[in-house]
Amino acid sequence: MGLKKFKPTNPARRFMTGNDFTEITKDRPEKSLLLPLKKRGGRNAYGRITVRHQGGGHKRMLRIIDFKRDILDIPAKVIAIEYDPNRTARLALLEYPGIGKKYIIAPAGLNVGDEIVSSMQKNADIKIGNCLPLRTIPSGTLIHNIELLKGRGGQVVRSAGAAAQIMAKEEETAHVKLPSGEVRIVSLDCRATIGQVGNIEHEAISIGKAGRSRWMGVRPTVRGLAMNPVDHPHGGGEGKSGQGNPHPVTPWGKPTKGYKTRKPGKYSDKFIAKRRK
Repeated sequence: MGLKKFKPTNPARRFMTGNDFTEITKDRPEKSLLLPLKKRGGRNAYGRITVRHQGGGHKRMLRIIDFKRDILDIPAKVIAIEYDPNRTARLALLEYPGIGKKYIIAPAGLNVGDEIVSSMQKNADIKIGNCLPLRTIPSGTLIHNIELLKGRGGQVVRSAGAAAQIMAKEEETAHVKLPSGEVRIVSLDCRATIGQVGNIEHEAISIGKAGRSRWMGVRPTVRGLAMNPVDHPHGGGEGKSGQGNPHPVTPWGKPTKGYKTRKPGKYSDKFIAKRRK
């Protein structure tokens, strides 16, 4: 697992880096765990663009991932580490004897041939890849794929290189420090997977050229200043002019760049012990 650099045969290649994919052990995905994935190009049901800068990109299939890890106390063997075009993390293909195969997010340090287990037992091993309730995981342990509600499945800390840490436990809750720096209160009955998410070098990748973003389905972003007044509040003016607003705004006139959009009194406010800032 690492990065590869390219020979500077042109300006785009000069600073471009990419994965070397040495950790990938299987070229083709497991057919039984695939679903078709239809592109929407940022459009809603009426065909109107509701999310800008989306569209195009390579055709993909959706991998069915077991975020719940609800097959309990049956050891599963890791039979492959695979690429997933829909996320930054890698996938581990598990085989449960007599049950079948499942995908999970591959933690760093998990290798083909390893055996992992999902358990509710107090004496379960604290081992990379094992999925356990927070009450059985010691404080200070790095975890990922964390449930926020018991039985719902992992919802947070699932991207490449991400890891949360159990800071403390009190009564029936744990204080979990998320990668953003936020400390969140989570029930001890919620489960998480031991270890840090793999593909840690992902954040060091340099895209290198615009076309590579287009392959990923990301369309160009144009500065408001470069537009006409009819298209953006920052647009217009003779020559190179300032934005004109006392603060930067969106195309619809709402403040942006640091403007807080979180709803006051949101239901989950009571679960945040410490804000990320």
